[in-house]
Amino acid sequence: MAELQEVQITEEKPLLPGQTPETAKEAELAAQILLDQGQTHSVETPYGSVTFTVYGTPKPKRPAIFTYHDVGLNYKSCFQPLFQFGDMQEIIQNFVRVHVDAPGMEEGAPVFPLGYQYPSLDQLADMIPCILQYLNFSTIIGVGVGAGAYILSRYALTHPDTVEGLVLINIDPNAKGWMDWAAHKLTGLTSSIPEMILGHLFSQEELSGSSELIQKYRNIITHAPNLENIELYWNSYNNRRDLNFERGGEVTLKCPVMLVVGDQAPHEDAVVECNSKLDPTQTSFLKMADSGGQPQLTQPGKLTEAFKYFLQGMGYMASSCMTRLSRSRTASLTSSASIDGNRSRSRTLSQSSESGTLPSGPPGHTMEVSC
Repeated sequence: MAELQEVQITEEKPLLPGQTPETAKEAELAAQILLDQGQTHSVETPYGSVTFTVYGTPKPKRPAIFTYHDVGLNYKSCFQPLFQFGDMQEIIQNFVRVHVDAPGMEEGAPVFPLGYQYPSLDQLADMIPCILQYLNFSTIIGVGVGAGAYILSRYALTHPDTVEGLVLINIDPNAKGWMDWAAHKLTGLTSSIPEMILGHLFSQEELSGSSELIQKYRNIITHAPNLENIELYWNSYNNRRDLNFERGGEVTLKCPVMLVVGDQAPHEDAVVECNSKLDPTQTSFLKMADSGGQPQLTQPGKLTEAFKYFLQGMGYMASSCMTRLSRSRTASLTSSASIDGNRSRSRTLSQSSESGTLPSGPPGHTMEVSC
């Protein structure tokens, strides 16, 4: 008989000295709670310090979801309703998330001293490599709103190899013209900074209706302890340079892009124009009915389904089941491939309530979703 050999078996996760299985379980639970709450970091950049919060752990061969908020908001007030939505949990379980707060916009941020030179939007975009280097992340899927959408687009133009996809809500890629400047100055004579920012975020119809959502965000912005900082971010947004997108030209986004805007939103025309300048084979345009100026706040369910669809097109979450949009009464696919941006005749497809996926549609299509 062969001599038996002694084999030592080691626990995969050995207990620490003096640690019982109960305390080990408590420690693991505490670590999970910490991940769920997010871990906040700050990193120094050539243009000052920037704060960001990380949720989850990096997944092998998967990019990070990287968000950037609009003026008057921070990452929580801009994105929390979307990322806390029930159907979104399937997505966030599969990706690590990085939520950036523009300098001085994070909760508890001190007011910048008088005369402080706030970074331009281009400089805010140049801070992003410092964040990714700190986290040792190589690629991202960007989700930006308004000013944040512009910043992520600027970053994607200069670092195309690190951006796998972009979801751009309410993007205005154009610099302000002389007429825009005149209107802005005249508005500034009769309106306060909070009212001007609210007019940037929400439609006039929404502001007139003064819903609970509008009252909430009017209160957040009007009574913000860092209102002086918000005004600096607002000024940087209004002094943005033209992104100079050109369909078929050198200056364009190389990655898949989903443009999103609400029907009758303040930036509807700007997003339509942006869509006409991007590569139609890489760009989807989602115009959401009944969503107002901030679709991620008012229609998180519709936007979540569209985001899942977008990720599937990129090769992620292939087994994800589409439910909410496929229960919609109507999903219209409108061809938007004309070079001059003129919208051609729409092609409407009725969807069965039993359908598990959205119709694939041609590349560069517009999805107008109403429920």
